[in-house]
Amino acid sequence: MKDQLLNTATELFLSQGFKSITMDDIAREMGMSKKTVYSYYSNKEAIVSASAMQMFTNVCGGIDTIFERELNPIEELYDIKKYVLEHINGERTSSMYQLQKYYPKIHQTLRKSQYDYMKSSVTRNVLRGIEQGLFISDISVEFVVSIYFTGMTGIKDETIFPKSVFPVSDLHDMYLEYHIRGIVTPKGRKILNKLIKSNHN
Repeated sequence: MKDQLLNTATELFLSQGFKSITMDDIAREMGMSKKTVYSYYSNKEAIVSASAMQMFTNVCGGIDTIFERELNPIEELYDIKKYVLEHINGERTSSMYQLQKYYPKIHQTLRKSQYDYMKSSVTRNVLRGIEQGLFISDISVEFVVSIYFTGMTGIKDETIFPKSVFPVSDLHDMYLEYHIRGIVTPKGRKILNKLIKSNHN
C-alpha cells in the first residue's frame, strides 16, 4: 500500500506540481482517508522527499541499463540524452522548479545525489573513452565531470536559454555536441560526426 501511495503521489506531483498537490488530493486519488495517508507519511514534506528520490532512482535505473549495453562512450552519451529527454518533459521541469522554490532542503539533497551519480557515470564514460582512444588522454577527468554537471544544470535556466529560442531537444543536442567536441580525438570525432549526421536524417 505504501508503494502504491508513493506512486500515486509522484504522478500527481509530476502532473500538477509539488506545491499544488495537497495531502487531501493524494487521499482522494487513493480513495482513502487523510488519516491513513498520514499513517504512512507524517507530513507532506516526507512524501515530497520520498517522491523526489523515487523519480531520481527511476531515472538512474534507466541510465544504468544503457551502461550495461557497453556501447562506445560517444554513442552511450547520446543514448542517455535520448532517455533523459523522453522522461523529462515541460510538466516535469515545472515540478522540479517548484521543488527548488518551495522545498529547498529536499532539492539540495536531490541535487547532491544527482551530482554524485553523474560524477560516477561521467567519470566512467570519460575513462572508457580515453581507453578506447576516443577521448584525449591529457585532460583532467575531474574538471570534465564538474563542467559537464554545471552545464547540464545551467541549460535548464530558461532566463538564459528561453524555449522560444532554444527548444529543449535542440538545446540538449547542442550542449552534448559542445561537450564531446571539447574532448574527442580525431578517431572520436569521426564517430561523433556520423552520429550527428544520422540524428539529422
